Amino acid sequence: MRGERRRDARPPAPVGRVQPARRVAIEVIMAVRESDAYANLLLPVKLERARLGQQDAALATELTYGTLRQQGYYDAVIRLAANRPTEEIDSPILDVLRLGAHQLLSMRVAQHAAVDESVSLAHEVGTRSAAGFVNGVLRTISRSTPDEWRARVMASPRSDDERLSLEHSHPVWVVRAFRRALAAEGRAEELEDLLIADNFAPRVSLVALPGLATIAEIRGAQKAKYSPLAAVSDGGDPGLWPAVDEGRARVQDEGSQLAALALSRAKPIVPGERWLDLCAGPGGKAALLAAEALEGGATLVANEVTPARAELVRKALSVFADPPQVLEFDGRTVGARLPGQFDRILIDAPCTGLGALRRRPEARWRKQPKDVAELAVLQAELLESGLTALAPGGILAYVTCSPHLAETRVVLDTVLAKTDGIVRLDTPSVLAGVTKRPLDLGDTGLHVQLWPHRHGTDAMFICLMQRSL
Repeated sequence: MRGERRRDARPPAPVGRVQPARRVAIEVIMAVRESDAYANLLLPVKLERARLGQQDAALATELTYGTLRQQGYYDAVIRLAANRPTEEIDSPILDVLRLGAHQLLSMRVAQHAAVDESVSLAHEVGTRSAAGFVNGVLRTISRSTPDEWRARVMASPRSDDERLSLEHSHPVWVVRAFRRALAAEGRAEELEDLLIADNFAPRVSLVALPGLATIAEIRGAQKAKYSPLAAVSDGGDPGLWPAVDEGRARVQDEGSQLAALALSRAKPIVPGERWLDLCAGPGGKAALLAAEALEGGATLVANEVTPARAELVRKALSVFADPPQVLEFDGRTVGARLPGQFDRILIDAPCTGLGALRRRPEARWRKQPKDVAELAVLQAELLESGLTALAPGGILAYVTCSPHLAETRVVLDTVLAKTDGIVRLDTPSVLAGVTKRPLDLGDTGLHVQLWPHRHGTDAMFICLMQRSL
């Protein structure tokens, strides 16, 4: 397939009309691959521009997220149906095949519609011969049932990790990382439940910012399990709630809320305290911390090194009459710039994002094991900087949206082994005083690890530390 786009002339027009929902889906899928776009950010923009009705918007959402989630499994099917490695298929054509495979294997879509519109998309992004190739592969897929294809794919794994990788469409290295993280808390038998949970879209979780909104204003939504400030919805446009439209309530995962509340409610707030959100972009946790600080008489400072993300933080904080200051420092330098200046610090460290695969399914294909090692170095440097910026008696929350041990326990152990005057707080006990019901935790010691399959949240890691007086 490689080279056919260069040899053949592109047809003057597609052979058929492509339904708007499928066009939106393929545009997002291609942007994710070509420019590292985030589907959860780009898709709403595309839907708004396309002015799709509710039904078509729901279809485009399922096409996009379903294809991205199951990409690994669909590639295995395509390899068998095409009788060639997917690496030999032009990337845009492979995107079309994945989208078509999702419709044929996982949706109640008429076979002729899935095949015909995929062929039309292939004409637009490739060549006549590429369109013929798509037609042939998808018709081959359509001749067997989804169960028959699953049996063929599952005949090839050489290990249990490979089986889980194929069946649940996670890279093998991610499966192994999850296995180790669960085993570390004595729950290795939950691995398959976790992988299954990653492939289901989460409910919409919202937070009512203290002092600005209440859960009661989010009419029709249900109260959440754990966060006292959360409500959950099965779908629809959150912006239709006035509190959300006005910025007084936000879409925010319940795990993220608990990460912020663990810091803000670890001990009573003393008026005049100074708080720091060291890695604040895009601003969701900063807004919650700012609301909590305002109610207790404290002041929040937010920091974000990337100018574009710093602007997102300012926008998130603009709901306050006197918005918190937003700095644009490299977080690794804040300790040297502002030593001992803050009573509470949140480090929501840049990470692989493996804890949010339900919301950002493309992250599982975007990240590689080498990224973990590079991020761990950055995470350690940020933690060292944050601890230096911590005032005597101050509390720091180290948070990642990843359960990978190299990004969580190993970073903490490495930094704290060479840092004097810092003790770990009993984070499970702190959160026990925050949550509406007990958290089912494994053997986590003094930190908390949340899980999609067990708590219905992103896999947030939370550890509180305190500098001695």
